[in-house]
Amino acid sequence: MKLIIDQLIDKIKETGNPTVMGLDPRYDMLPTCVTQKYDQTLSGVAKAIIEFNKALIDHTYDIIPAIKPQMAFYEMFGIEGMQAFQTTCNYAKQKGMIVIADNKRGDIGSTAQGYSNAYLGKTPIGEHQTSVFDVDFVTLNPYMGTDCIKPFIQDSEKYNKGAFILVKTSNPSSGEIQDVKLENGQELYTKVAELVENWGESLRGEYGYSSVAAVVGATYPKQLRKLRELAPHTFFLIPGYGAQGGKAEDIALGFDQNGLGGIINNSRGLMCAYRSERWKKIYKEEQYAEATRAEALRMKEELQMG
Repeated sequence: MKLIIDQLIDKIKETGNPTVMGLDPRYDMLPTCVTQKYDQTLSGVAKAIIEFNKALIDHTYDIIPAIKPQMAFYEMFGIEGMQAFQTTCNYAKQKGMIVIADNKRGDIGSTAQGYSNAYLGKTPIGEHQTSVFDVDFVTLNPYMGTDCIKPFIQDSEKYNKGAFILVKTSNPSSGEIQDVKLENGQELYTKVAELVENWGESLRGEYGYSSVAAVVGATYPKQLRKLRELAPHTFFLIPGYGAQGGKAEDIALGFDQNGLGGIINNSRGLMCAYRSERWKKIYKEEQYAEATRAEALRMKEELQMG
């Protein structure tokens, strides 16, 4: 079986589109044509989220290789929200999409193992083991060190999974910690990048990239280019496109000479395309999924030009 990173790259090449659709469904982002069908309870919101997510997946699975549900927007609705998360992930996988659970876990070894059991590995119950959420990738915060990452790497090796580890994030204050200079003059984020490159050595696939990958924001193009050179075997998940200000020409710095090496996240721009000035003139609210597809194709074209 191909490594999961190779499966992701294959999907990118098949679609010609290095895009991951972030599914971060705040209630106020959902179209009223969906929310009005359900009562305003946790259960009703979960049903609305499922309907919305499934429609977006149905209209994009042939042109977008992956989805990235952000866990906070499901956990905030309790058990019902987590059920919506699991239903969304399972549905996307049935459609052939790669699923990245954006949960940014990072804790001491035994706790990290529990998180890894839930998302990448299997949960032991007596003499048996069972898969729980069973996604393809998770996101991880590495700032507690190797022992908080190791269980995820071990489960990635055992179950053919992967992880995107925070290296240089797209948010404005990331430099407060990530750009701090070490005694040798090296920035902290470059040290983390070196660790990620080493952690992923055992999971490098046929394209030269590892299933142990990195999160590097498009909002810092100089750092993105620097990290591409520093970590040649590390695949990048690149947030910050669109609403956060990242441009196609900036994102191109994270790719190799073959046009591989990264996947760009777009959440609000795709989810809320039906609200944008560009598409609301063409599509009615109930055509929100058609607007998302149109925006995905526009984004694909823009990235190719960039």
